[in-house]
Amino acid sequence: MSLENVHTQKLDLNWKLISLISEVDRFDASWQAIERREGQSLKELKSIATVRSVGASTRIEGSKLSDDEVDVLLKSMDISKLQERDQQEVAGYFEVLDLIDESYEFIPVSENGLKNLHNQLLKYSEKDQWHKGDYKQHTNAVEAHLPDGTTQIIFQTTAPGFATEDAMREMFEWYDTDNITHPLVKVALFCYEFVSIHPFQDGNGRLSRLLSTLLLRKYGYQWIRYVSFEHEIESQKTEYYRVLRACQAQRPGEDISEWVMFFLTCLRNIQEALLRKLDARSVTQTLSPKEKTLLLIIEGNPGIKTSEIAGKMGASNSTIKRMLDKLINAKLIERHGSGPGSYYTLL
Repeated sequence: MSLENVHTQKLDLNWKLISLISEVDRFDASWQAIERREGQSLKELKSIATVRSVGASTRIEGSKLSDDEVDVLLKSMDISKLQERDQQEVAGYFEVLDLIDESYEFIPVSENGLKNLHNQLLKYSEKDQWHKGDYKQHTNAVEAHLPDGTTQIIFQTTAPGFATEDAMREMFEWYDTDNITHPLVKVALFCYEFVSIHPFQDGNGRLSRLLSTLLLRKYGYQWIRYVSFEHEIESQKTEYYRVLRACQAQRPGEDISEWVMFFLTCLRNIQEALLRKLDARSVTQTLSPKEKTLLLIIEGNPGIKTSEIAGKMGASNSTIKRMLDKLINAKLIERHGSGPGSYYTLL
């Protein structure tokens, strides 16, 4: 295999990459049958995925709201009372995610399309009113805040003004005219190029993750709405920034093979997680009421021990151990450690 030019970057078309693309596409080929079979379960998973996506993507950028707090906010959202910045960002992210879910076919992948999404993303953020929906006016290098109070530049972004305008125009021209590159690679590269240019003053990271979902939906990968790509990125945040930095350090004309592999691996991971959740829900339907109660206790108290479960359920340790073994064999929960110190979490 060899390095191929894609847009302004280089990509190593090796067997590992081709295998990963095939894995993601194999899942996609079977998706329609899964969707017909799992209708009700998917409705529940979509609701959970929405909360996780909103929470994770805003936390990556510094929000402190947990998924539970995001869930409460979204269920009782009063636009007039969004006084804290974290709440404003959650509300904006949710509305754009919802817009993509309902109308992805009609959102153009164009300058105006992205500016409109950015405008809506920052609609409730008071500090961002001066620049929302417009390209940046000032430099906005991506920085890391170190424990000693200093900042370190992670990577330099495209200069404001003509440089950003030209880079964005070229990106859209490539996206519109490239009919050869595999859609999954195009999505990975589009999101990489967008976040590297950093065309808006703020909100670029959040918008790049929303664009991942938008473009995947446009290319027919409809299962993405039932999982949280953002949560997967959050769980690998250190690696996410490391890979971005490693590729961007070579700009221009960089080799983005590592980024594309990272992006596709994240997609494969969330596909596998989705299948596990659907399998678990099928198994859960066969559980007794007490076993379902035990499962809920572990879900709400990750790290709980046998004796603590027995106390909550008013049952003997030996009875609880038998139920725990059944749930472990059904691949619903996981035991950590051994003996009296062992504890349980959901798989």
